[in-house]
Amino acid sequence: MAKLTPKQLEKHLKARSHDDLVIDILELFKRIDAVKDFYQLRLSGGPDEDVLERYKAQIKKEFFPARGYGQARLSIAKKPVSEYGKVAYSAQGQVDLMLYYVEMGVKYTNAYGDINEAFYSSMESMFDRACKLITKEGLVKTFADRCVQIVRDTGNIGWGFHDTLSEIYDEYIEQGEGDA
Repeated sequence: MAKLTPKQLEKHLKARSHDDLVIDILELFKRIDAVKDFYQLRLSGGPDEDVLERYKAQIKKEFFPARGYGQARLSIAKKPVSEYGKVAYSAQGQVDLMLYYVEMGVKYTNAYGDINEAFYSSMESMFDRACKLITKEGLVKTFADRCVQIVRDTGNIGWGFHDTLSEIYDEYIEQGEGDA
């Protein structure tokens, strides 16, 4: 079978009855966690703390598991941020999770020593994305303290990491505080 297109799906869905669609959605809800999260967030109208905490736990597990040392595999640690972004309606929840990813990376570095350039580039990129979203959505007052704490916590980290995060902070958050 050829790959299903959105147009084909739309045609199929329009041909189904309301009751059949409800049954289909309930089945998806039972089987797929992302669908549960989507509806939990949509019906709560904002960042749902239980949903956010589950995504944060996935990030934390990659950096600081309950047993042993974290592996800090960035592709695995970033996945919850990406997945949450697909189901979330709240920019505030997205920013919270992005900053949490960076906080865990900074904490990991401070616990285990310097990592590598790719690691820091990932943290810088995520911090940049978060700060842009903070500014765009008018959330500077909500997140400024966390952002400045992240920058402070990088003071003894090499690779120009602290300098880059400071520049990002100055560009988006510090300027945004003056606008608020």
